[in-house]
Amino acid sequence: MTSTLTISHLTKTFDGLAALSDVSLHVAAGERVALLGHNGAGKSTMMKIILGLIAADKGDVTVCGAAPGSAEARAQVAYLPENTAFHPALTGLEQITHYLRLRGESPGQAIGLLDRVGLGHAAKRRIGTYSKGMRQRVGLAQALIGHPKLLVLDEPTSGLDPVSRRDFYALLDGLAAEGAAILLSSHALTEVEARTDRLLILSKGKLVASGTMPDLRRDAALPVALHITPCNGYAPDLMAAFPGATLLRGDVHLTCAQGEKLGLLAQIAAQHSKVADVEIIPPSLEDIYSHFSRRDGQ
Repeated sequence: MTSTLTISHLTKTFDGLAALSDVSLHVAAGERVALLGHNGAGKSTMMKIILGLIAADKGDVTVCGAAPGSAEARAQVAYLPENTAFHPALTGLEQITHYLRLRGESPGQAIGLLDRVGLGHAAKRRIGTYSKGMRQRVGLAQALIGHPKLLVLDEPTSGLDPVSRRDFYALLDGLAAEGAAILLSSHALTEVEARTDRLLILSKGKLVASGTMPDLRRDAALPVALHITPCNGYAPDLMAAFPGATLLRGDVHLTCAQGEKLGLLAQIAAQHSKVADVEIIPPSLEDIYSHFSRRDGQ
């Protein structure tokens, strides 16, 4: 796949403190990549550098084949901040029409963009009457102007209800299918685990993990949990068969290393007449995130 965003050995300091240290990553065309990290990890600094708002101290950044902030890059990049701000007296239609004219695009696209983000019904209402989630969707409509090749999204589902969040990610799926590269920052770990292709974890300005969920699970090497539901009366037998197991609300709970999972399942299968059900619970993204982003004293 062609890289739409490439960052090599990126370093940025403020007053002697490193906000980013030797960070390298890429986002390919059609790829949805989540950028995770605690407050102060360097996510906002990275986004500002990608957008050309601040300069890096060291390293190389290429955005759609151009330098960050150049006219060529700006024409192909869209940005959605966490907190959008629009003139409250304008309608959604007027606001998007205004931005279309600023970008040299046809104003006639406005209603179609608002329909695409689920605001067609409120196009002629003043933005001052919109909820936070609706204002966020106005921002997304603005970001879609000009068919950007790279979307940089900062907490894009902030303020959206569950249905709107689902619709938002469906929209991102469609944009990625059309070839757009998507880099989104989010604290909603459950969402991004299910709806992105790769995950990047920043901690103290360093990229501490990068890959798909299976990649990160393998690299973190966290234990797998298995919950066994015994057939009636067989919990004591299963506890005896698996030393180290714990009994919680009638279920037998086990943990093992990733490499021991199949062997343990074979042992459980050998007890099949005493087992009603088995649930395998791999490490969640929250577990993996905590593992890689652990800070001193936490």
